[in-house]
Amino acid sequence: MTKAKSSIPPERVDVYERQIAAYPLIERKGAANPYTSVIGHMFSCLNKRGEVGLRLSKADREIFLEEHQTKLFESYGAVMKEYVTVPDSLISSKEKFQPYLNTSYDYVKSLKPKPTTRKRK
Repeated sequence: MTKAKSSIPPERVDVYERQIAAYPLIERKGAANPYTSVIGHMFSCLNKRGEVGLRLSKADREIFLEEHQTKLFESYGAVMKEYVTVPDSLISSKEKFQPYLNTSYDYVKSLKPKPTTRKRK
């Protein structure tokens, strides 16, 4: 099986993958565009520039944006309104990033599961 081509800088993918690997409940998905999801909802991803986006509740999102002086996450020209752009200083530190990844995971787990789209045989 050949690996899908990605325009994301490889060093950014490596940092993201190390963070995800440190959390045993989370599985990295996506061949060319890395992301994580649970119960059918995506909660973290990389855009083509290698920026990390995290999905947070409205209250957590507002606090995060204020505390870290960052912005809503953009991917392929679209603003993802429930996602924040994670500053490099957070994504490069396991101790700083993991609490936010956990908060994102917990938020998405609280949502109603998306119905499966797989066709039954």
